[in-house]
Amino acid sequence: MPVVTPEKLAGLQQHADDVRNICILAHVDHGKTSLTDALLATNGIISPKLAGKIRYLDSRPDEQIRGITMESSAISLYFSMMRRSAPDAQLVPKEYLINLIDSPGHIDFSSEVSTASRLCDGAVVLVDAVEGVCSQTVTVLRQTWIEKLKPLLVINKIDRLVTELKMTPGEAYIHLSKLLEQVNAVLGSFFQGERMEEDLNWRERIDERVAATAAREAKLGQDEDKASELQFEERDDEELYFAPEKNNVIFSSAVDGWAFTVRQFASLYEKKLGIKRNIMEKVLWGDFYLDPKTKKVLGRKHLKGRNLKPMFVQLVLEQIWAIYKATTGGDHGKGDPVLLEKIVKSLNLTIPPHIAKSRDPRLLLTTLFSSWLPLSTALLVSVVESLPSPKAAQADRLPDLLEDSPGSSHIDPSVKDAMVNFKTSKTDPVVAYVSKMVSIPESELPENKRRVGLLSADEARELARKKRAEFARAQAAENNPLDDITTALESANLDDFVAEPEQQQIDPEHLIGFARIFSGTLSVGDSVYVLAPKFSPANPHAAPIPRKVTVTALYMLMGRNLESLESVPAGVVCGIGGLEGHILKSGTLCSQLEGSVNLAGVNMAGKPIVRVALEPVNPADLDKMIEGLKLLVQSDPCAEYEQFESGEHVLLTAGELHLERCLTDLKERFSRCDIQAGAPIVPYRETTVRAEEMRPPANKELGRGAVVGVTSSKQVSITVRVRPLPANVIEFLLKNAGAVKLAYSKQKALEGSEAQSGANGEQQEIEEDEDIIEGRCLSFDDLKKQLQASLESGKGREGWNGLIDKITAFGPRGIGPNLLIDATKEGYFPKVFAPEKQEDGSPKAGETLSAAHLCDKVTYAFQLATNQGPLCNEPVQGIAVIVEDLTVAPPTDEDTSARDRLGRLTGETIKTVQQAIRQGFLDWSPRLMLAMYSCEIQASTEVLGRVYDVLTRRRGRVLSEQMKEGTPFFTILSLLPVAESFGFADEMRKRTSGAAQPQLIFAGFEVLDEDPFWTPFTDDDLEDLGELADRENVAKRYMDGVRRKKGLLVEDRRERVAAEKQKTLKR
Repeated sequence: MPVVTPEKLAGLQQHADDVRNICILAHVDHGKTSLTDALLATNGIISPKLAGKIRYLDSRPDEQIRGITMESSAISLYFSMMRRSAPDAQLVPKEYLINLIDSPGHIDFSSEVSTASRLCDGAVVLVDAVEGVCSQTVTVLRQTWIEKLKPLLVINKIDRLVTELKMTPGEAYIHLSKLLEQVNAVLGSFFQGERMEEDLNWRERIDERVAATAAREAKLGQDEDKASELQFEERDDEELYFAPEKNNVIFSSAVDGWAFTVRQFASLYEKKLGIKRNIMEKVLWGDFYLDPKTKKVLGRKHLKGRNLKPMFVQLVLEQIWAIYKATTGGDHGKGDPVLLEKIVKSLNLTIPPHIAKSRDPRLLLTTLFSSWLPLSTALLVSVVESLPSPKAAQADRLPDLLEDSPGSSHIDPSVKDAMVNFKTSKTDPVVAYVSKMVSIPESELPENKRRVGLLSADEARELARKKRAEFARAQAAENNPLDDITTALESANLDDFVAEPEQQQIDPEHLIGFARIFSGTLSVGDSVYVLAPKFSPANPHAAPIPRKVTVTALYMLMGRNLESLESVPAGVVCGIGGLEGHILKSGTLCSQLEGSVNLAGVNMAGKPIVRVALEPVNPADLDKMIEGLKLLVQSDPCAEYEQFESGEHVLLTAGELHLERCLTDLKERFSRCDIQAGAPIVPYRETTVRAEEMRPPANKELGRGAVVGVTSSKQVSITVRVRPLPANVIEFLLKNAGAVKLAYSKQKALEGSEAQSGANGEQQEIEEDEDIIEGRCLSFDDLKKQLQASLESGKGREGWNGLIDKITAFGPRGIGPNLLIDATKEGYFPKVFAPEKQEDGSPKAGETLSAAHLCDKVTYAFQLATNQGPLCNEPVQGIAVIVEDLTVAPPTDEDTSARDRLGRLTGETIKTVQQAIRQGFLDWSPRLMLAMYSCEIQASTEVLGRVYDVLTRRRGRVLSEQMKEGTPFFTILSLLPVAESFGFADEMRKRTSGAAQPQLIFAGFEVLDEDPFWTPFTDDDLEDLGELADRENVAKRYMDGVRRKKGLLVEDRRERVAAEKQKTLKR
């Protein structure tokens, strides 16, 4: 197919029914980019011979070196096929525009997958025929489910079943059937979860009806009828699943350039067997058999003991296997020339003589397949026929998507109507979703590139003049080399010479928006409002106030290149210029502010977990580095940048590979200076537990965890008791952080603006969580009921009864999994679940200072103590601080006013409460909580021992080991501490010679069951281990590492054995 001009592609954008927006999703190394190469070859962008090898859309050098995709890339493809406008009509060529997005499969770049999927209407999901369903396969299938994309399944790398596993066609059929069942089981689990949620909501509605009938006995008969009318609607899930007979499954080998659907073979065998194509499609896959005598299709029960092969094996797989045998099989992999000639004749194919005579079996194989079953035809025909156009997809997807968006009830009906009904005229409201910002060097923008094609007369004359001048200079230098040197030396003057600093040609980076237009038509010069992800149409003028920007350029995304456009209609994926500095990561563009829609508010991306402190090698480059970091954060959907109080510039990334890519971009593109990265900063949590063996409590009278704190001036006395929270309560609070945040906001609103003036500095820093949407959180009443149920059920529930109405605060930062409980007799503190309008916390004129005036100081001290624990200043998790008593001594000097006293006592009270909470915490058995990765590894039996060796050395814990049926591969699931994970993937690859590739997914925090302060104190321990206990305390090692990094005191056990000769004992 010839190269298609950008003008032709731009013209096709106007016909929305002939446009398809698709993304290619899969686990890492399942063949996405190789498959895309075969599609690019049809448009003449790359040579068909290089398809699968060049990986055109992997445009970064590090992507090519590593062989994996790191950034999602978009490209527009032209496709033409013969279609009938009506069943009786003639076949006519019809042209289509395929906007294709190739996304990464590595877990570190899963945020790129979520940005790509929102822009598309359909998804092509690839699964490796040998490896099967992997962790990222489940993730991308969930993404298609959430975004309501119609999926198309491609079972890739079927050639491995022939060449690597040496399967027979019958074994391969059983293997493929099981693989299809696994994929469908994943989709079934999503449907089942949603179905159960709907069932629960239905039951709640029924209960509400029943309650209403009991309350209104007068209308009993009518309401009973209504309740009986409310029947639960069963949903049919048949359409969800992949089935070859529905033509939503493609069998392929991207590296060998072939693919087919059941429909293709049905049309091949239609005339030969005399069976209609639509019947043939239904029986070609499954337990159907062809009677060789009668040429009739039989079911399993009609076999009558005959050993027949399934039709898919006999008519499809055996033909594929025959081609492999004829080309790359046989003795020494040279193939079978006789069989090859027979196949070529029967398929009516022609092989060019130079290829037929060549000794390269691979070339023969790919030529044969590309003539018979070209990959691009099977895939693109399926995309056109099975996946929806933008118009059909928006009518199906957008109603639910808009319902879930923030402030959905305030969206202007005209905006909603334009989006759902796909209105594209200039007068309709424009809505576009920008999923991410892409960084492009200035030299690669279309306006700065030299035009390819005919030059104008003036340009040609100017170019000829420059060439003649260069030629004349070169000829003169060649004829008189000595004269030139003499002249140059005479004219040189060393006195006037000033060394010019070497100036490198800087190519600045520009950010363009990677966007999808949902309604209207966007043109260059149009002004639109930029809506941030936290925007809500319910309050459109809330800070940050949306700004109006002018679109400076529109681009068609063509992989490594961009093409300029003047206007873009709805349903098209494009690049938008002019948004730099207005959108951080993602956002929505809308032509009106009142009643607009926020599509970015429901975007879910992975949270960055790996933190690294950066500094420039040359301190003078600090400003360059900071500017580069700001650019990097805008162009990467998952990277974040923080500046700590210590002055450190910290980059947050999703994983080690993502960090490496960010540092490369920072050094080479954004900052253009040498930057050195420190050791990764790993997050920890601190908690306390009730252990079997603990030292006696510090205060035997009050009991374990109780501390009486007295300020240095002896004027305030406070009694607090620290207790570990039950595990089910901690889990509940972590799961419902969004609902806790809403409860905190409600309490803060009631307390008034001045009630917590002392604490505002810290508490304003509540982390905004993009994933928390008000509609998806528990309501205030539900949070109270479920928290009460969690406290009053489970192990050790006796001490927690009736405390729900005494909860004063959550911490740290007002939303964490720790509780402050008011158990004072007077009940001084404001309560979260029994909120009342609070008076101003400061004493009035003539009023004496009382304990109630110090409540906000105690709450603030609790927030500080839980934000920086006693072990290594990391956040605390899972404790309850119960305030049992708070007293203030009467003033000794009557002239001192209450306000003056309060000012002096504020700092003392905060410090005392903080120290009391720390002492109470350490009275139990303290524990560190390690950040953990869930690690999935696929490895063959030969390298299994080495995999376990690497895991054990890095303190990993194997959870399960499963053998994939029909393959020599094991899938190992394990947990690995994040602190031990740096360099893990490289070590695993080296030790297994590249045979095992780990996938690391953040799995939360886990308690390390070892007391960092443990020393032997029982007689048995002292006898076994001695006073020094010379075994390594792993928890202490982690704790000391963090303390050293933060500049805190570290207790080293280094002792002098003799005064004359010093000896440092090994730690």
